[in-house]
Amino acid sequence: MHYGEIKDCDIANGPGVRVSLFVSGCTNHCENCFQPQTWDFCYGQPFTEETEEKILSMLAPAYIKGLTLLGGEPFEPKNQERLLPFVRRVREIYPNKTIWAFSGFTYEELCDKSSYANCEYTSELLSLIDVLVDGRYVERLRNISLRFRGSENQRLIDLVKTRQKGSVVLWDK
Repeated sequence: MHYGEIKDCDIANGPGVRVSLFVSGCTNHCENCFQPQTWDFCYGQPFTEETEEKILSMLAPAYIKGLTLLGGEPFEPKNQERLLPFVRRVREIYPNKTIWAFSGFTYEELCDKSSYANCEYTSELLSLIDVLVDGRYVERLRNISLRFRGSENQRLIDLVKTRQKGSVVLWDK
């Protein structure tokens, strides 16, 4: 897996100050994507053990509220394979920090066993995430007043409450 950028003081991609990892690789190719260079799975730098350690260190300060995974597409099967062990470590080391993920795939697609995006890592990866911002960016539904998303079809899903209830619960904080 490769990544295009790591932001250590991001306030745009989740609540509070966060560390954001922009992974490379995306097959969704949304029209007018804000980072089309990240469609290439080899864009940027390789995600190495040193990269993991760097991010884990960035997450340490008390003012950092959590980790956000974006792209590209974190839920590309190739990316899930590498992200899962890393997200497990984040959850183990920082159990009180939140983990957000942005995906062009919908929650339903990610849960559908016949979907391209659903692979052997998806269920566990979703189980480690607190909030999923789902859905492809749709230019005609663009709305700059939306919090943490770009188009009206995208949802902020509280995965903790969704797992408890057994159906989608939107994040409303």
